Amino acid sequence: MALSTTIKSLQGIMRKDAGVDGDAQRIGQLGWLLFFKIFSDLELEAQIEDPSYVSPIPTGLHWAEWADQDALGKDAPTGDALLDLVETRLFPTFKNLDLDSLSGNTRERGALLRGVFEDAFNYMKNGTLLRQVINKLNSDIDFNQSKTRHLFGDIYEQILKDLQGAGNAGEFYTPRAATKFAVEMINPQLGETVLDPACGTGGFLAHAYEHLKAQAKTPDELEMVKNSIHGVEKKSLPHLLCVTNMMIHGIEVPSNVRHDNTLARPLRDYGKADQVDVIVTNPPFGGMEEDGIESNFPSEFRTRETADLFLVLVMELLRDGGRAAVVLPDGTLFGDGIKARIKEKLLRECNLHTIVRLPAGVFAPYTPIKTNVLFFTKGSQTEEIWYYEHPYPEGYKSYSKTKPMRIEEFSPEREWWHDRKEDDRCWRVPISVVADSGYNLDIANPASAQPATEDPALLLSSLEEADQAVRLNQDALLRELQRVLGTA
Repeated sequence: MALSTTIKSLQGIMRKDAGVDGDAQRIGQLGWLLFFKIFSDLELEAQIEDPSYVSPIPTGLHWAEWADQDALGKDAPTGDALLDLVETRLFPTFKNLDLDSLSGNTRERGALLRGVFEDAFNYMKNGTLLRQVINKLNSDIDFNQSKTRHLFGDIYEQILKDLQGAGNAGEFYTPRAATKFAVEMINPQLGETVLDPACGTGGFLAHAYEHLKAQAKTPDELEMVKNSIHGVEKKSLPHLLCVTNMMIHGIEVPSNVRHDNTLARPLRDYGKADQVDVIVTNPPFGGMEEDGIESNFPSEFRTRETADLFLVLVMELLRDGGRAAVVLPDGTLFGDGIKARIKEKLLRECNLHTIVRLPAGVFAPYTPIKTNVLFFTKGSQTEEIWYYEHPYPEGYKSYSKTKPMRIEEFSPEREWWHDRKEDDRCWRVPISVVADSGYNLDIANPASAQPATEDPALLLSSLEEADQAVRLNQDALLRELQRVLGTA
């Protein structure tokens, strides 16, 4: 059976379970099961390669000891017995795995296991249906078969795409055409460290790994590549999906993908040891951080808007000469106040050499807001900015599930990248023009004969974004006044 059919069958079974409510929970349920199945398959490889390897999983909780009905026969738990094993033994044990008693590769894998299960949930409440899901996984997915492993990357991509229709979970999915293009243009090199400080499900990291893996010629170089990929994700579901994504792509123990919030650490605490060569990221936009996070940043950059804080953080985490590609909304480009101060810092400390302006609908249905990919290098100030307006493919009025963005669309940008000339799609702007405008980066294409008629939904979305920025600035000003007056 085709793997795509398997995934649809698994989701169909879960829809019958009263404990699973909506697409996000189905993806979460399938996520931890797939992770543990693949984790177990990769452990078999580890034991073959190193007979002295010791699993961090306690006896009785290995996948084969409770999930493999073909091997266990009538002894395979189902119904209430299976639910009891999962909820009272498996999850509590993995969440509280004792790492102090482990060492070496065993400790690394144990830390990965605990990190994933700390915030994972078993949503299914019907043990018989859960047994059906597990049996389907066992019969149709063997990650140790090369054919299955090759196909599974594409199928997992479809699972991640399903996030676009799963409410706010869509914020964790960046169209792979955009991530692949950004990584290609940044062009990470063997020996460089790559970071995504808001890595979501790992799209940027997967493409960065594949890009670097193609350069590795020896096993030692491949191991170096695996250790050079770093990510941090705040929320549990995308972290789980990202870790599994890395395992599917060939990083067997993605211990450098952490479940954490990079914004929660004071900016002044980051030092040279934390800096990296390459950052590729799409920080969440339109959202607000929890109270107090903004105090980790210098007073002139304090805001609760997530995308703005990440832009400041990216500048801090790049080494001199380091390169970044960051996806940001239009609101960052035209925003003033704190946004303008952040952009002034960016242009003063980095060479913002290129802005690729993406059309509306790239992130639909999560948001209709227009987005941009900013490419910059740290260590020298900006003299001029090149803009490239990415058009819809011929015949498209927007993107959709059936008409997604494709990597082939970026062929003109690739050809233009190293031999730049102005035309009706690209133009350059000297830094003096940007500075005179109050650091407004939302500069229209001069080749446009007249302003395009905006979709009312896009106008409303832009208005809401601007209104939110005003409220954030008002809140920040009020807190600063209270601090100065001693009334906070």
